[in-house]
Amino acid sequence: MKDSHEENYNRLLHIQEAIVTIEKFAKGETLETFCENEMLNNAIMLQFIIIGEAIVHVDSNKLDKYDYPWYKVKSFRNMLAHEYFNIKLPAVWYIIETNLQQLKVIIQSVLDNEFKYS
Repeated sequence: MKDSHEENYNRLLHIQEAIVTIEKFAKGETLETFCENEMLNNAIMLQFIIIGEAIVHVDSNKLDKYDYPWYKVKSFRNMLAHEYFNIKLPAVWYIIETNLQQLKVIIQSVLDNEFKYS
């Protein structure tokens, strides 16, 4: 049987790693270069899918302690995976510029507060 505490911890680490990867890929880019570079935007969208999939597997009793719209992370993943034909690249870029840092901070808080002794 899987250790739920360890599984939650590992999933949060996957999210943290995906955020760092998005930041690395997006560094020095602009909306225009992001939209024009198919390999770049696809690589970044994959990282968002990883984030959304990982968050689904973190126990809600851990996440619910934090004031963050977790449903948006899950919904964004679903849109990227299932509604890929409706993706608006400027909207993805907007999320990178306006929401990613907040997610990074909250994930670090969850790790710090819920897994102090891991």
